[in-house]
Amino acid sequence: MTTIDTSQPTRKPLSASDFLAIDLGLSEDERLIRDTVRYFVRRDMLERLPEAYAAGRLPDGFPAAAGDLGLLGMHLRGYGCAGTNAVSYGLACMELEAGDSGLRSFVSVQGSLAMFAIWRFGSESQKQMWLPVMARGSAIGCFGLTEPDAGSDPAGMRTTARFEDGQWVLNGTKMWITNGDIADVAVVWARDSDCIRGFVVPRGTPGFVSREIQHKMSLRASTTGELVFDNCRLPAEALLPGAEGLRAPLACLNEARFGIAWGAVGAARACYETALDYAASRTQFGSPIAGFQLTQAKLVDMLTQVNNSYLLAMHLGRLKDAGQLHPEQVSYGKRHNVQQALDVCRTARTILGANGITLEYPVMRHMANLESVLTYEGTGEIHTLIVGHAITGIPAFR
Repeated sequence: MTTIDTSQPTRKPLSASDFLAIDLGLSEDERLIRDTVRYFVRRDMLERLPEAYAAGRLPDGFPAAAGDLGLLGMHLRGYGCAGTNAVSYGLACMELEAGDSGLRSFVSVQGSLAMFAIWRFGSESQKQMWLPVMARGSAIGCFGLTEPDAGSDPAGMRTTARFEDGQWVLNGTKMWITNGDIADVAVVWARDSDCIRGFVVPRGTPGFVSREIQHKMSLRASTTGELVFDNCRLPAEALLPGAEGLRAPLACLNEARFGIAWGAVGAARACYETALDYAASRTQFGSPIAGFQLTQAKLVDMLTQVNNSYLLAMHLGRLKDAGQLHPEQVSYGKRHNVQQALDVCRTARTILGANGITLEYPVMRHMANLESVLTYEGTGEIHTLIVGHAITGIPAFR
């Protein structure tokens, strides 16, 4: 006689954060990376972030610490990079942004914009020169695409490049460049007589100066700069040989947008967990406000938004690792997850009341940061039109 085992596996208890048990789908390596970054952020960054945010700078030592952890260019292979899968990179972005968008922005710009551009489009000598030191965090990079008059329409850039006497000569201005004022090297996009091209421009090159943008009210634990090129002369080998046309910088932006879709989940989760803890300890009318129906409705709405966004990010990561991810799907993820995160932060602020506007709690800091995240790497409107074009076949940009 065959005996059928009808016993049920032991179920994990419900989690107030990972309510849908999404973490069960992580591999051991993915879970280890996630936990390592989470521990690093909570141990070394959280207490320092309010001061860094108020001072308008990255926490001291963060680039080197991120390099020591292998977070810089972690999804790239070779040249000192960790070569992790896309989901692991996404999990790292989620945990970094649970600390602050400035941490994730630094890692995104360093790895998914500046390093990725050199890794994907650069010469072997450019890769050997820059990628190992950037992976260690001993050299910082930035990505010069946005201009004062060319944000959502990068094809309208005015920065020019001309080839003259065996050298490239750059003229123009780049604006809102993360890491711009602290970067050792800038990946810069300019238009020559034929198309848009990319260049590797080291700090100290004559004709190249950077200026820090002051008085930001968002993304303060991050450095944002303006890059100015005034007859900046570069050797011929400064050209990224594999980058020709607008598709090259857009490919880099797609890498960064993927990380943003994950990072927004971290910011939302941090605000939800803060509101949940606060509601359990805050007493009004003789009871914890967590027991009030309206407060529970808010908490459940936030929980749903966080878990749904996490599921979406995970699905995009699995598609990317399978080589099946489309840029339009990344736009879908960035658009959805950032807007949901903003909604969660705003709802969390209402639960915290007046305490929600102080730096004692992370909610207002995340809320302000996400206003920048909503705009950079493509505004919500642009991503709406990208998805709209994908489903209708009709471009609505002009």
